[in-house]
Amino acid sequence: MGQNQSQQGDGGKKKERKKYEPPPAPSRVGKKKKRRGGEPDTKLPTVTPSTRCKLRQLKLERVKDYLLLEEEYISNQEKIKPSEERAEEERAKVDEIRGTPMGVGTLEEIVDDNHAIVSSAIGPEYYVSICSFVDKDQLEPGSSVLLHNKVMSVIGILSDDADPMVSVMKVDKAPLESYADVGGLEDQIQEIKEAVELPLTHPELYEDIGIRPPKGVILYGEPGTGKTLLAKAVANSTAATFLRVVGSELIQKYLGDGPKLVRELFRVAEESAPSIVFIDEIDAIGTKRYEATSGGEREIQRTMLELLNQLDGFDSRGDVKVLLATNRIETLDPALLRPGRIDRKIEFPLPDEKTKRRIFNIHTSKMTLDKDVNLEEFVMSKASISGADIKAICSEAGLMALRERRMKVVHEDFKKGFESTMFRKTQDVPAGLYL
Repeated sequence: MGQNQSQQGDGGKKKERKKYEPPPAPSRVGKKKKRRGGEPDTKLPTVTPSTRCKLRQLKLERVKDYLLLEEEYISNQEKIKPSEERAEEERAKVDEIRGTPMGVGTLEEIVDDNHAIVSSAIGPEYYVSICSFVDKDQLEPGSSVLLHNKVMSVIGILSDDADPMVSVMKVDKAPLESYADVGGLEDQIQEIKEAVELPLTHPELYEDIGIRPPKGVILYGEPGTGKTLLAKAVANSTAATFLRVVGSELIQKYLGDGPKLVRELFRVAEESAPSIVFIDEIDAIGTKRYEATSGGEREIQRTMLELLNQLDGFDSRGDVKVLLATNRIETLDPALLRPGRIDRKIEFPLPDEKTKRRIFNIHTSKMTLDKDVNLEEFVMSKASISGADIKAICSEAGLMALRERRMKVVHEDFKKGFESTMFRKTQDVPAGLYL
């Protein structure tokens, strides 16, 4: 009975299902036409988030500003270009008037607005014209000017009137040598401190006593006794400007260049005061005057006369100290050595036993020595050796050890170094060298 009921229920569901009916045919053929005119406000899309749209607007505004700036720059360039071309043409005309090469001369005197008297290193003085493009406000007697290579007219001004050779003489980096590297010479160090350093650091001490500090100091003695080394120590210890020059550098080829270089040297020293001028090998230009037979000898004497004038001339030197060095003081002119120019003469003798021991200790302090090394043998030697000879002996002993692939220096190396140094110094064969 139950089965009959279930069958009747299934039959009723089947009767309720509808038959498949196809969709109706389209009422029109073709694409759907778009409606013209605006759509209702209700159909506008909502843009979210609004911050991104604001950032995009700012970015586009920046792009617009950049494009406006670029447009303005291009328009300005188009306006400036004709003036630049005109200026370049004028510059080319000025270069053509100047010509190449250009000579360098000295302005002696300004006659009027358009004419001046100039001198060059290779010829006499000239009365020349001044070109209109030269800045006449910067012209003054003694300044360096550019001259036309043919008509010698003034066509330019050299802004840096300092001689390049004097600029090279300045010691920018202090030497590494100090007073501790000088073996012995306590008296000489004390004298040079009193004559050179103390007047620059404490000038009031001399004023209280009522005396003038020394103007110049000369160091003289045998070669290799430490004159230049002491000058390096002075440059290391003082804060003043240090100018170093060799006497042979003051000897120039053309007439008048040597005295001009001396004047320029002391002018730069006075501008950089307090300063120290160190002239090594002063005997190159400071020899005794005699009847010169050639133009070169007369030029050397004129250079020395200019040096005498600068040391004790009409103008005061101020805080400029002069330090001279030579190993032939007997050949110098008496006018150079007189008091007022050179107030202190410091002699550097050959080292005694105490000084030799000190110099040996300085040069062997960084060397690896063997226990059998006896430096007293060389200290007590009667051979006349200088500080430079002692340094050569130590260097020679180290080379002997390196030659035999040893890291320690033995006494035999010092003996060979001593004999080698004495042989080179005396140009003779020491006793027992080939035994």
